[in-house]
Amino acid sequence: MTSDAAKKPRGLSIVDLLRPHWKALTLALLAVAGVTATDLLEPWPLKIVLDNLLQSKRLPGWLSGVVGWMGPDKLAVLNFAVLAVAVIAVVGALSSYLEKYLTTSVGQWVMHDLRRTLYHHIHRLSLAEHDQKRTGDLIGRVTSDIEAVQSFITTALLGILTNVLTLLGIVGVMLYLNWRFTLISLAIAPLLFLAVYFFTRRIKKASRDVRKKQSEMLSLVEEVLSSIRVVKAFAREDYEERRFERQSLENVETALVARSIKTKLSPVVEIIVATGTCLMLGYGARLVLAGELTPGALVVFLLYLGKMYKPMRELAKMTDTVSSAAVGFERIREVLETESGVRDLPHARPAPSFKGRIGFDKVSFGYNPDQLILKDVSFQIEPGQIAAFVGPTGGGKSTIISLVARFYDPVSGEVKIDGTNIRNHTMKSLRQQISFVLQETLLFHAPVWENIAYGRPEANRAEIIQAAKLANAHEFIEQMPEGYDTMIGERGVTLSGGQRQRIAIARAVIRNTPILVLDEPTSGLDAASEQSVFEALGHLMEGRTSIVIAHHLATVRRANIIFVVKDNALVERGTHDELLAAGGLYSELYEIQFRTEDPLPADTHNT
Repeated sequence: MTSDAAKKPRGLSIVDLLRPHWKALTLALLAVAGVTATDLLEPWPLKIVLDNLLQSKRLPGWLSGVVGWMGPDKLAVLNFAVLAVAVIAVVGALSSYLEKYLTTSVGQWVMHDLRRTLYHHIHRLSLAEHDQKRTGDLIGRVTSDIEAVQSFITTALLGILTNVLTLLGIVGVMLYLNWRFTLISLAIAPLLFLAVYFFTRRIKKASRDVRKKQSEMLSLVEEVLSSIRVVKAFAREDYEERRFERQSLENVETALVARSIKTKLSPVVEIIVATGTCLMLGYGARLVLAGELTPGALVVFLLYLGKMYKPMRELAKMTDTVSSAAVGFERIREVLETESGVRDLPHARPAPSFKGRIGFDKVSFGYNPDQLILKDVSFQIEPGQIAAFVGPTGGGKSTIISLVARFYDPVSGEVKIDGTNIRNHTMKSLRQQISFVLQETLLFHAPVWENIAYGRPEANRAEIIQAAKLANAHEFIEQMPEGYDTMIGERGVTLSGGQRQRIAIARAVIRNTPILVLDEPTSGLDAASEQSVFEALGHLMEGRTSIVIAHHLATVRRANIIFVVKDNALVERGTHDELLAAGGLYSELYEIQFRTEDPLPADTHNT
């Protein structure tokens, strides 16, 4: 059971979410009608017993005909009343079950649709939007906020309708029986709804504050757990515990303030209801003593009074559920209405097979438009070339590869592949032709083979093994407990740095794309692991346009062209030998790195 709701990322409303489930909701509405009818009929068998059986009052004409075939006069009335109680109870129970089952079912599917819609939209946001949002907050919106909306649909949506219909039906019957008596019982209604209105506004604000604090706490937990190695390395467990405790205490304080507001509503409602009951009981008893009202009618009135005040109480109590759902839906819509800064243009088309010529034409970029990281950068990399970017940290090297893959769009200028602005291509078709081996190797909690096949999910076992062999990973994978079926720990923490990097290289190999991006591929590796990774990279870069970012200059000695980045601009370009001969920044960096080292032979590294 699915719906089109997940296809509507913006302008989403509750109606949009419920529309695909109209059949189930229609049946639920019929069940609501059954619940309402049984609530209205429930007191009448008792009235019949009190007035028509014990006091021998005549039954209405149409009812006499129904009762007549059930036996002698008084026994028939009793049998009819007993049967009516049983039938009303059974119909009410079945209607209540059907209504709850259907609303729960609809609530679950709406939650699924909404979760899928939100998750889809989060994936379509650019890195610029992800950089501005905390992961824990997004997790909170995908989980607790959606659950608040589901709770509203399950417990409040048709519950409100049931209570309103019951209330209207009861008031109608009571007006029919004795309109003066009814107006007295309704005298408290304005006070009741004023109290509910006053508290609802405060409850909604309190719910919003609670949800914000919960998201902040979830973000803190996510941040610390994802950095647990750093926490332990610096022995900061106590500090992080204190930080969490402070955040938790703030959450408790906010929740207690919200609970204080919510709990005040219930006693206020009870006092108002008790006032109405006193008025009804005092006035009704006087009418019975004066002979203007039968005891049965008074009992029916008192039973209806309880039934009338019950939906009033429930409607008042639902303000918490409604407020939480409203806040949750607002937070969900905030994400859904966030426009991605990087998205397919209306005229974008799937990219053809790339040859691999990459060009920057006067490209400027800054994460903040007022603070540029790149200024008027222009260069060209020919198909099949190995191009390296080196220079001081913070110069903009990693930003260049982010622009090639269109994780961000430049402030000005054009990024081109094969002479065409990459914005003319759909992002998916662009990135399908680029492979990445990043400095921070992220692996998933999944078998080894699945991590390699992440680069091309349709790859078969033989292709996965071949990619691992080219990445110099096959040997250590075979030595693992279950070989390629061995589960890798979250983020790959159960493997060494060199092993993680070689699996990442295998993941890039299996994609077999014309463009390869390497961002510090040997950072932090020991000499033996570095050598294995170098050899794997040599296989990987054959025949591909490769962009290499490295601080270790031995990594880029064999590059066809080296670009030196400093102060947001390209300050040098050329081959390794040309740049050394020029005596510029590259030469200075090289001398600093190898002042105390013997330069490695040119054929030591394959990159």
